[in-house]
Amino acid sequence: MSKLRTIELTYPHSLIVDELPESVAAIGFFDGIHKGHQKVIGTAVSEAKNRNMESMVITFHPHPSVVLKKDTTNVQYITPLREKQEVLQQLDVDRLYVITFNEELASLQPQEFIDHFIIGLKVKHLVAGFDFSFGHMGKGNMNVIQEYTRGYFDYTTIDKVEMDDEKISSTRIRELLRDGNVEVVHKLLGRPLTTNGVVIEGAKRGREIGYPTANLKVNPDAFLPKVGVYAVKVHYKNELYEGMANLGYNPTFTPDRKDPSLEINIFDYNNDLYGEELKVEWHKYIRDEEKFNSVEELIRAIESDEKKSRNYFYG
Repeated sequence: MSKLRTIELTYPHSLIVDELPESVAAIGFFDGIHKGHQKVIGTAVSEAKNRNMESMVITFHPHPSVVLKKDTTNVQYITPLREKQEVLQQLDVDRLYVITFNEELASLQPQEFIDHFIIGLKVKHLVAGFDFSFGHMGKGNMNVIQEYTRGYFDYTTIDKVEMDDEKISSTRIRELLRDGNVEVVHKLLGRPLTTNGVVIEGAKRGREIGYPTANLKVNPDAFLPKVGVYAVKVHYKNELYEGMANLGYNPTFTPDRKDPSLEINIFDYNNDLYGEELKVEWHKYIRDEEKFNSVEELIRAIESDEKKSRNYFYG
């Protein structure tokens, strides 16, 4: 597997066309890189292999709504940029272009966009979903793209991909995550939702009650599932561990907390993890977060959470 090379571009870019390799490119925002996105990207990768060219993904950052909708200041992503890079590496993509989405880019006419970011990046074959649009006000789309190719490239349009008679989409995945339905999200992504974070010092209450936890500082751009307790798996130093996670406000001890915390209890593991990076896989929603009247009540609930989580993983 070749290593993914990431290049960040802002309009106008200064890359010299003659110095670039001929490539087959998949283009889109690709938040989540779900099974629909994978069909677009996989088509580009296999077409590139057939043509003996580089495979490329062209994507954008930040989300267009941050620029186009005045009331949106930030967006949380199912796959923040780093997670997106990790998945694209696994999909055997050679090169990733991340184009800065700003007002200047949004104001380009469709032909200007194609000239600069498709022909200007030496793309010989373009793959996109049926609903991909480009250029000012989305005037360009896959129905009319032939008008803009100038004979330099050809293209493939991928129809919508469905599961259970419904289109697989980032919007659908977000709705499922708001309901805590990480198991269906797993099916739509073809892999579990993952969240990366660094272990920071916490209040150490878990240790006192027999359930030590790793408190994760998570990228604020990451879209997290709904508050609650989950069965999770944890990647740490090329090992995979089972455990459970509490995502929430810890109302039993910190009733005034404003921001949710993510605490992981790794089963049968008790080493110091401060400063270490973990990747959490979300596998099953166990219950909502509750405020308990006593520590004893909390411990009984955690014991039940552990039993349910272990049963989920080990049967």
